[in-house]
Amino acid sequence: MHPVRKQRLIFVVFVVVFATVAIGLMVFALRENMNLFYPPSKIAAGEAPVDKSIRAGGCVMPGTVKRSGENLDVNFLITDGSADVKVFYSGILPDLFAEGEAVVVNGKLSESGDFNATEVLAKHDENYMPPEVADAMAAAGNAGDGAQHQKTCEVISYDS
Repeated sequence: MHPVRKQRLIFVVFVVVFATVAIGLMVFALRENMNLFYPPSKIAAGEAPVDKSIRAGGCVMPGTVKRSGENLDVNFLITDGSADVKVFYSGILPDLFAEGEAVVVNGKLSESGDFNATEVLAKHDENYMPPEVADAMAAAGNAGDGAQHQKTCEVISYDS
């Protein structure tokens, strides 16, 4: 083999190996930061991972919000119309958080099936529902068209 050709081959092999290692390290690092969305029905069915950072969403069931009188702890139920999940959160809730409204919560699922939230996200106007929540409710067969998500959320909460 000609020396120049051999040098080019070694360079190409080095670049391929370096790129493969770099991509592998990036994927490994990002794997821990992935935050997948699970609706309450999948959480209740046991499809969501336990003790891993996930995102869940649904409607806050009216009458289920319980606030502690001593600290910022709060717990409530979220539903997609098929199943309910109990959420525990310690902190200040968003201003737009309300019963019968759509929320998305970030946190970890415990062994007992309760969701320990580290962040609660509320919708930002009366006609908006987070896409993940709308899709989950549509998959559960309980959502109407886009303009009726708000009403559907309230109907699901009262009918469940």
